[in-house]
Amino acid sequence: MTPVQEGPTQERFVRALVGVVAASALAYPILLCAVELALAQLLVVDVPAVVLWLTVAVACSVAVVAALRWGVARPVRSPWLLTGLVPPAVFELWVVWPLLTG
Repeated sequence: MTPVQEGPTQERFVRALVGVVAASALAYPILLCAVELALAQLLVVDVPAVVLWLTVAVACSVAVVAALRWGVARPVRSPWLLTGLVPPAVFELWVVWPLLTG
């Protein structure tokens, strides 16, 4: 029988697992945001709902990355994290722009 590993190796392993579990727990809220965002844009055009669900989706996406980076013990200081959110934000603005100006 081998002894159970204790110390920094086990700590890192547990931290990585907790990070993955926390990130995977946010998968369903992101999916819900995607469905609600599609409904708010396509079926009944509702600008406040679009803004609300887009904000919640962005918050959940950032939380997923933060949970994964916490799991590997790396700080979330990357400007690329927020830069990656620019293309979806531009697309959403393009979709909603006629409603905002008209």
